[in-house]
Amino acid sequence: MPTTDPRSPDHPPALATLMERGELFAAECPSRAVLQHVTSRWGVLVLVALLAGTHRFSDLRRKIGGVSEKMLAQTLQWLEGDGFVLRTQYPVVPPHVEYSLTPMGVEVARQVEGLADWIEGNLGRILNGRRERADALATQPLPGVRAGVRTPA
Repeated sequence: MPTTDPRSPDHPPALATLMERGELFAAECPSRAVLQHVTSRWGVLVLVALLAGTHRFSDLRRKIGGVSEKMLAQTLQWLEGDGFVLRTQYPVVPPHVEYSLTPMGVEVARQVEGLADWIEGNLGRILNGRRERADALATQPLPGVRAGVRTPA
């Protein structure tokens, strides 16, 4: 029977528990770089795209609209360096390179996929909130302005 003890090695601590320890908040914590790689716009999209299976570079670039070659290459290098992406190069001419997720990459990709799904599912609410905030800001007077007359700050 699996253990339910949150301190056991089979049950990783929740993020809230890790944050209480302060490691993620420490400026020198190496987890910050990994967090940046995984949660960057391109990192999320690459991970989610690779959940569907192995892709060549050009396939990924077409699938992820708007990403430049440079940013895609950099993102793939970061994710490969973190152990999430496997780069397989075949000894043929022209070069043939494929990218896939490692087992750990599948784990992290499923996590960010959940976030991406939540955003997509709640996009209407998010956009309404943006509009409401913009409308509220547009109707508020600027600081130091009263009834169209500027007052000293």
